[in-house]
Amino acid sequence: MTTSVVVTGLGVAAPNGLGTEDYWASTRSGKSGIGRITRFDPAQYPAQLAGEVPGFVAEDLLPSRLLPQTDRMTRMALVATDWALADAGVRPEDLPDFDMGVVTASSSGGFEFGQGELQKLWSQGSQFVSAYQSFAWFYAVNSGQISIRNGMKGPSGVIVSDQAGGLDAVAQARRQIRKGTNLIVSGSIDASVCPWGWVAQLASGRLSSSDEPTRAYRPFDAEASGHVPGEGGAILIMESAEAARERGARIYGEISGYGATFDPRPGSDREPSLRKAIELALAEARVAPEDVDVVFADAAAVPELDRIEAEAITAVFGPRGVAVTAPKTMTGRLYSGSAPLDLAAAFLAINEGLIPPTINVEPSADYQLDLVGPQPRTAEVRTALVLARGHGGFNSAVVVRAVD
Repeated sequence: MTTSVVVTGLGVAAPNGLGTEDYWASTRSGKSGIGRITRFDPAQYPAQLAGEVPGFVAEDLLPSRLLPQTDRMTRMALVATDWALADAGVRPEDLPDFDMGVVTASSSGGFEFGQGELQKLWSQGSQFVSAYQSFAWFYAVNSGQISIRNGMKGPSGVIVSDQAGGLDAVAQARRQIRKGTNLIVSGSIDASVCPWGWVAQLASGRLSSSDEPTRAYRPFDAEASGHVPGEGGAILIMESAEAARERGARIYGEISGYGATFDPRPGSDREPSLRKAIELALAEARVAPEDVDVVFADAAAVPELDRIEAEAITAVFGPRGVAVTAPKTMTGRLYSGSAPLDLAAAFLAINEGLIPPTINVEPSADYQLDLVGPQPRTAEVRTALVLARGHGGFNSAVVVRAVD
C-alpha cells in the first residue's frame, strides 16, 4: 500500500505578508506586496518593480552567529522553517536525527552571496570565489543550514529546475517519506533582489518594464507584457499520514499526485508538454478533471506562455471548466519559492473554503479560462491543482486534497 504523505506545518515569508496568518489575510483580501525596489536604487534599470518581503529583520529572529555566513534568502528560509516546525508542533530535538530530512529548491539563489564575494575581492583583495562556485555552494547551503540548525541527518538535497523546482522538491520529499523517513522539511524560499541578480533576471527578456504596480504583472490579460519578480516562498513540513496521526497533528491536506515533463526544443514540431504533466498528476492522484475545484496557475504573463498554459488547462478541463486563480499577482513570481507558496495557499483555501483572488487582471476571452477576479470566491475546495513552469522547458504539476 502506498504511503499517504501529508502537510502538517507551514512557514511563509511573502511580499504581502510575513508569516502564514499575515500572508493569508492579505491574499484573501487581494492586498498586493508589489512596489518599487527599495533594497537598491533601481533607477538605471528598465524594470524597477519587485515583490519584497516587508519587515524581515534577521537580527531579531536568528542567532547572531548565523548572520555572517548567510544571506537574505537563507535567513528567511531558516526563519520560515522555525515557523513551519512550530506550526506542525514538532520539536526536532525530540525526534531521531536520521528520521528527519530536508529537500528544498533553489533557482536564483547565490546572486547576493556571489555579489558579496566580488565586492570583497574588489575592495579588500580577499580570496576570489567564482560565480559558479558561489552558486554551487549556495544551492546546497539552504538545505544544509536548515538541516544543521535542526539536527536533521536524514535524506537531504536541493532541486534546481527554476520555477518548477518548488514542486519538484515537494515530490522528492514525498518519495523519501515513502521510503521510510517520517518527516521532511520541503518547499523553498528564493531571493535575488540585488543588482547582480537583477541583471541576470533582465537577461531573460520576461520582466515587465511598467513602473505602475497595478499594471505591471497581468497574466492572461491582453496587455500582458512580462512578470514582476519577487522574493520569498513557503516551507512545508511533510510527514507520513500515519506518523502525523499518531502524534495527533493537525493536517492541512495530502500531496496526492505529481507529474513532471520537459518541453521539446524550440522550433520542433512537437507540442508543449504542460498538459501531459497535468494528466500525469491527476492520474497518480486518481482524480478526474471534474473533481478538481481550483487550478493555481503558473501565470507567466508572457502572451505565448499564457496561451500555452490556457490551452493545457482547457484541454484537460474544458473551456471555463474549472476555477483558475493566480495569487502570485499579489507577490510577483518568486522563482522556486512561487509554487510552494501556491501550495500553502491551496491548503489554506481548502481549510477555509475560499479561493483567493487574481488582482489587476482583465482576462482576455481568447483564453477561455474561468479566472477568479479581484474578489475571493467562496467555494467548497477539496482538491486543488498547482502548476509551475521553469525557464528552459520544465513543467510540474501537483494535486493536493483535503484529508477527512
